[in-house]
Amino acid sequence: MKASLNRVALWGIGAAVALLAAAALRVGPTLPRTVAGGPPPPPAGAWASVDTLGKGESLAAVLARGGLGGDDQTAAIRAASGVDPRKIPAGMEVRFAGDSTNGTDPRPSDIALLLSADRTVHLLRTGSEWSSREEHTSWTTDTLVMHGVVHSNLYDAVNAGSGDLLSKGARAELAWTIADIFEYRIDMSRELQDGDAVRAVFERSRSPSGLVRIGAILATGLERSGAELQAIRFVPLGETKAEYYDQNGRSLRATFLRAPLSFRRISSVFGMREHPILGSWRSHKGTDYAAASGTPVRSIGNGIVVFAGTRGGYGNSIDVRHPNGFVTRYGHLRGFASGVRTGTRVSMGQTIGYVGMTGLATGPHLHFEVIVGGVQRDPRMALKSNAGPSLPSGELAAFDAVRHGALSQLDQAAGVVRAPAMPSH
Repeated sequence: MKASLNRVALWGIGAAVALLAAAALRVGPTLPRTVAGGPPPPPAGAWASVDTLGKGESLAAVLARGGLGGDDQTAAIRAASGVDPRKIPAGMEVRFAGDSTNGTDPRPSDIALLLSADRTVHLLRTGSEWSSREEHTSWTTDTLVMHGVVHSNLYDAVNAGSGDLLSKGARAELAWTIADIFEYRIDMSRELQDGDAVRAVFERSRSPSGLVRIGAILATGLERSGAELQAIRFVPLGETKAEYYDQNGRSLRATFLRAPLSFRRISSVFGMREHPILGSWRSHKGTDYAAASGTPVRSIGNGIVVFAGTRGGYGNSIDVRHPNGFVTRYGHLRGFASGVRTGTRVSMGQTIGYVGMTGLATGPHLHFEVIVGGVQRDPRMALKSNAGPSLPSGELAAFDAVRHGALSQLDQAAGVVRAPAMPSH
């Protein structure tokens, strides 16, 4: 019996040793730490590592993980000229580099704070002293033309039309910028049809590391049912900021936005439909925009909030009266934006509430109405004649010259129409 117990004990010890050995093979050797709970020392020789600032995390915490003690953290942060550690965005990449050859100082000697795609601040250590050096990325800029055909939505048209000219992120940026330019005239969620066409001439900037970003859109056009609405970038006389004007010289900025959501996806159209909860046919005098709960809802124009509260099947809703007597209604809201209440003045594009599913709603969406003279109107028709002011007659000649130049580029085949300019910072 005793021999049997001894065999069991020996087997248990052997198994434990085997498990520990297997674990060691999986995780590798544990590096010694410089201080209790501190970071492991870097390997001998030149080394580099990368870290990221976490949400709600301090810069000092990242520096500690990179091998800096308390005094070094304070000195390095103080040396960061032009950097406010309280305003550094979460997700910022931090790169550490050093050289501990022949037992030299293991602390990092170069800490790069990648504050933006354009700007990097290096924290440099010489002995016990810290200094900083700011580095700006040089970008090259060229001019491109894109042509796309709508089959499902604007993004897919731009995505397909851009081909290999842009990165995925830049293609999305271009699509949404075009949507923003036309948002006073066209609701991109529901007014584009299969076969419509989009084209644009725009600036593209590239960094030495391969980053791509969209610059100014010089001109763009949306062809719907054979007629094209153009948007030409033009700086009026005496102004410093460019605006967009249609081919007739009328501003694309107008009294109302065409949609109350920036990222738009319609779930139903104006007219007769079966109510999803009541199950009976009734006139659905408005437009539903399906969107994630919490999506900001914006006022489509300047006005005064004449109602903000709970109203029957609308749930939480807001009514805004506009200077021309129109009233816009926003229903099923999850809640109201801070400070928005009856009597509040709101401006075009201002966030007034958030998408929800209060009242008679089967899922999160925004119910939007336009009321004219106390009668609910189809938003598509009520907002149709929504053109901005024209340029003064004295500026039309200059505008026509810009427009003709832009159109000559728009008419060219997709691709580069102007070679890269000198690197810019």
